[in-house]
Amino acid sequence: MTIIDAPAAAPAPKPRPQHRGRYIVAVGGCVVAVVAIIVLAVVLSENVVYFRTVTEAVHDRQSQGTSRFRLAGGVVDGTIHDTHGGVTFQVTDGRNTVVVHHEGDTPALFKNNAPVVVEGHWASKAKNAPFDSDRILIKHGADYTPPKVNTKKAASS
Repeated sequence: MTIIDAPAAAPAPKPRPQHRGRYIVAVGGCVVAVVAIIVLAVVLSENVVYFRTVTEAVHDRQSQGTSRFRLAGGVVDGTIHDTHGGVTFQVTDGRNTVVVHHEGDTPALFKNNAPVVVEGHWASKAKNAPFDSDRILIKHGADYTPPKVNTKKAASS
């Protein structure tokens, strides 16, 4: 009787390292993070509107043209005049003064000598052109005190 040797068994395949999956996930996460940062940078840079003092704005009037920006200063005492659609007043930083034509409602704290930031653009590149505004921002004090309310007279439901 002849004994036939069984063929030699093939060596077991080497196990694949599990690090490849982690590597792909890490690279994918980095790509997503970079894309998100780029998108945020582009979107925020287009929506950020810095404010300029009156003197800075007057100095840069020609280069700004009719681009939108914010103008900061104080309301000149006695210059507030109601118009059909809003209000006209003057803003100063102590060195220069600009006429502002505002369309729309004014904030409750808007008054003479109030520090304001108006958002809008120059009406034209002309030297004495007014600033056309559609938004007024007013800084208020850090100490907020709510109005006094008599809770005893409140209607119960």
